[in-house]
Amino acid sequence: MSSSSDQQYPPYGESSYGGPSYEQQAYGHQAYGYQEPEPEPGVAQTWQGQTWDTNYQPSVQEQQQAAAQAQPPAHPQAQPPVSYPLPPEMPYDTPTTMLRPVAPEPAPAVAEVPEYGAPTTLGNARMTAAQRARAEGRSPIIEPGVQPAALTALLGVLLAAGAALSPYGLLVPLVLLQAVTAAGWFRLNGMWPARQGIALAFAGGVTADIALLAAGEEHAPVAILGTLGVWVLLVLVLQLRSHAGADERQYGLMATVASSALAVVAAGYLAAAPDAVVVGALAAAAAVLVRALPLPGAVSLLGGLLAAAGAGAAAGGPVGAGPLGGALLGLGAGVCALVGHRVASYDYPSRFVHMTAGVALPLAVAAPAVYLLGRVLV
Repeated sequence: MSSSSDQQYPPYGESSYGGPSYEQQAYGHQAYGYQEPEPEPGVAQTWQGQTWDTNYQPSVQEQQQAAAQAQPPAHPQAQPPVSYPLPPEMPYDTPTTMLRPVAPEPAPAVAEVPEYGAPTTLGNARMTAAQRARAEGRSPIIEPGVQPAALTALLGVLLAAGAALSPYGLLVPLVLLQAVTAAGWFRLNGMWPARQGIALAFAGGVTADIALLAAGEEHAPVAILGTLGVWVLLVLVLQLRSHAGADERQYGLMATVASSALAVVAAGYLAAAPDAVVVGALAAAAAVLVRALPLPGAVSLLGGLLAAAGAGAAAGGPVGAGPLGGALLGLGAGVCALVGHRVASYDYPSRFVHMTAGVALPLAVAAPAVYLLGRVLV
């Protein structure tokens, strides 16, 4: 492509206004990747390249050049792999099948049990006898001991002496027995103070005594059972009128009925024959004394029964019951006395329980046996 001599074009790279051309502004002097040669002065310039003319068809050589330029550059030479130093190996123990010895753990220190002391209201931290027995794993049964047994023996002797004198002579130790029985039973059941219940049970025993003295020996069962029935009904009515809770009323009802029954049953000494009362009271006293001795359990129990039979045989000869009858009566009274002694030992009782229930229950429980066996053997 050429131009006429009268039409001049500005040099390549400069605009018609004297400034740099658009290609030079955008790509500098290296447009399309090659360096333009400097134009010769006075020579018309020609330009070849891509065009937007739709009638222009590039030649085969131009197409090959364009395809060669369009190929992607060759990949750079692969870099060799970089190696990093490995961490140092950790030392390990040699495998073995032997177990390593382990030092035993020290045994926990066992707290020392403080010595037993008298009950106090000053906040003393010493353990009671019940707490000590529970901590040491011993039996919850704590027997009354020698002192209550001695008092039981003394009360039995008084009953025997009073029966030998007259029914009214028997009435004094009997009333004392009924009073101690009523108080001891309530305390044995954990109900204290219970003055109303104790007074009601004691009143039932005294009422039975009065009924027996009035009715005589031939009507003794009716007097005892009648008094017991009336007293149970009276206790039930009084407990229904109580404003306490249901559980407390139930406990009070059971304790009052049982205490009243024991006090009324103890009146059986008045209904029994005087000779039977002498034998039975002495046999019960002997059984409790031997049971309180510091002997093994089985030996103490067997010794108490033998002592009761021996005392009954010894007392039965002079009073007309005979040695055999006295021994059988004494053995029956001794069994009942040991049952009462066992009941008074139940569930960590206190010293007050031992000095009341522990004293009275052996003699009170033995009263029915004295009455029944006395009617048969004496």
